[in-house]
Amino acid sequence: MSKNAPKVFVIGAGFAGISAATFLAQKGWDVTIVEKNLLPGGRARKFEVDGFVFDMGPSWYWMPDVFEKYFESFGKKVSDYYSLQRLDPSYRVYFEKATWDLPANYEQLKNLFESVEPGAAAALDSFLAEAKYKYEVGVGKLVYQPSLSITEFMDLDLLKGVFKLDVFQSMKKHIARYFKHPYIQFLMEFPVLFLGALPKNTPALYSLMNYADIKGGTWYPKFGMYSIVEGMVKVAKELGVQFKLGEEVTSIEIENGLAKKIHSKEVATGHENEYDFDVLIGAGDYHHIETELLPKKYQSYSQKYWDSRVMAPSSLLFYVGLNKKIPGVTHHSLFFDTDFGVHGKEIYDSPQWPSNPLFYASVPSVTDSSVAPEGGENLFLLIPIAAGLEGDTQEVRERYFKILIERLEKKWGTSIADAIVYKRSFAVADFKNDYHSFKGNAYGLANTLMQTAILKPSCRSKKVKNLYYTGQLTVPGPGVPPSLISGEVVAGLVHQLKTT
Repeated sequence: MSKNAPKVFVIGAGFAGISAATFLAQKGWDVTIVEKNLLPGGRARKFEVDGFVFDMGPSWYWMPDVFEKYFESFGKKVSDYYSLQRLDPSYRVYFEKATWDLPANYEQLKNLFESVEPGAAAALDSFLAEAKYKYEVGVGKLVYQPSLSITEFMDLDLLKGVFKLDVFQSMKKHIARYFKHPYIQFLMEFPVLFLGALPKNTPALYSLMNYADIKGGTWYPKFGMYSIVEGMVKVAKELGVQFKLGEEVTSIEIENGLAKKIHSKEVATGHENEYDFDVLIGAGDYHHIETELLPKKYQSYSQKYWDSRVMAPSSLLFYVGLNKKIPGVTHHSLFFDTDFGVHGKEIYDSPQWPSNPLFYASVPSVTDSSVAPEGGENLFLLIPIAAGLEGDTQEVRERYFKILIERLEKKWGTSIADAIVYKRSFAVADFKNDYHSFKGNAYGLANTLMQTAILKPSCRSKKVKNLYYTGQLTVPGPGVPPSLISGEVVAGLVHQLKTT
């Protein structure tokens, strides 16, 4: 790195922030990341206690090609940093009157579908042929656009295939064209929940997620999802990126429409610092950076605008350690054994604490013995809840924990409550406190039609020339692979600024 290298500061060491930092460092920039938490990783942090190792956020490893592409950009391979295992079954689904294990083998999956709906195997072939096209175009082209202008999408191939992309049809209607059995419809609708909206409000473009699920597979990085963060941090440091951890940015100083300095405070000591730079990238919560760190006259979006956004859900999470093994359990389990329609309305249409929640359970210790003491089990439990809910109290959390444990005991056919040796909860208040998360959301903005591409908050400030944004509240959207892509896209824009 040259002594005269342009200097960029990144606020936030999540996937998007580290991604942007590594791509800019590779291009010769002097890069520093400032992160309020003591560990990098953002929502993908981890913690260790009593022999248990808990991933705090993302637990699904989909779209392995995106991770490969990221590391290959720096002359590396995923296997240089962590090993992957494809899960089989990919996951288990508990319905009200049946339990399905989703096999990793495609022919076996088709046989499962055909056994409950004659013709569903052929329908799945057709459905995935369309989904493959959307994946190749969506992940190969669309998500790598900064979405600053509609002209970015005036690509001949895109224009010719616009109707094949199904942008204007809902996922719910799209799936219903192919499948009639309610369990199959549930399964095909499930992946879009990662995008933060109900299938009826999500463009059918996102059937590309079904392709990612079924063809790309569900994987697990040995030692947990934090292995990805550790690999990215190693790449970043090898390229010269500096990390200032446990240091929170408190304000951004603007002069003549340019961000000139950030002021920060070290969390442990209260010591205050200030830094200057050529470019600033906000990789923390977009709303927080805009409304709390910038002077009002330099904010691109009003509070009214933010309040009108459709947010992806928040989550009520439980990290649980058991002193015994659970026989026959799978790594990932989805509990669709209650009314999905009711719970969906309680998240989006009339936000309230769920009356009878669906939930998700991950037991990584069935795949990886390193994440729990010998003879123990590591449980990660998640209830999706509406963003912005009031009343996040310990009493409320305990009530839901009791509901989950009772349902787990019933479905798994074993006692759990008497085997709990560790428990921690995490919900709306924690998302706000740890990540300054807008309305305590867990995933970002919902990927509805009116919040796609150029209709998302811009990755470039409209009022501060050298201020950019990356992460889940801007393009391309929520999820770990999109965050890696978001960082790369913004790094490209920033470097372009230097060369023009």
